Amino acid sequence: MEKRQQIYEGKAKKVYATDDSRFVIVSYKDDATALDGLKKGTIAGKGAINNRMSNFLMRLLEKHGVPTHFVDELNDRETVVKKVSIVPLEVIIRNVSAGSFAKRFGVEEGIVFESPTIEFSYKNDELHDPLMNSYHAIALKVATREEIEYIKELAFKVNEVLKEYFLSLDVRLIDFKLEFGKLEDGTIVLADEISPDTCRFWDAVTNEKLDKDRFRRDMGGVEDAYKEMMHRVLGE
Repeated sequence: MEKRQQIYEGKAKKVYATDDSRFVIVSYKDDATALDGLKKGTIAGKGAINNRMSNFLMRLLEKHGVPTHFVDELNDRETVVKKVSIVPLEVIIRNVSAGSFAKRFGVEEGIVFESPTIEFSYKNDELHDPLMNSYHAIALKVATREEIEYIKELAFKVNEVLKEYFLSLDVRLIDFKLEFGKLEDGTIVLADEISPDTCRFWDAVTNEKLDKDRFRRDMGGVEDAYKEMMHRVLGE
């Protein structure tokens, strides 16, 4: 497959057209942003780790019946994916209180929920990704009621599979963000990435943070945390 012109650049990835209009090539960067883009930096090796880990997890989810955009890993940083139009609805699943949830509701981090929670935010940088509910999403024609129900079903399925998988690696999946996209025929698939950028991972024994929170909160050991997750997932 031939890589053509760049068609998009986001905070963590670049997207290139290919000679087949059904597919694009995603290239992962080492750039890191946090706190709504106010904090910027670089995490050495992050692009390769996120690319490879995300692809591994997408393949795992496909085996469990979750449709994804993944097609083929080209190299450490580049992957062919199905071209989708992203549904502008970020989906956040939480198993344990942490981050903005703990802050918003004035509770401590680490409260284990009896069942996972789900929340949506409107994917819009200019508006700082405000929280929205399904009624807002339908009113703004972000998605239909049926699409939202399907997205919720897929998101909880992803949580079920990944929670069990990570626990087998002595990692607790605290919370994570998902994005979904529509193929040309309207089919909804899991898109974007699953990585230490988009998930909170805590060591199951020590509760040590193994994700982007180390960057957000200036905790140090950021590269080591990403490498540790790579080691646990891919054995490298």
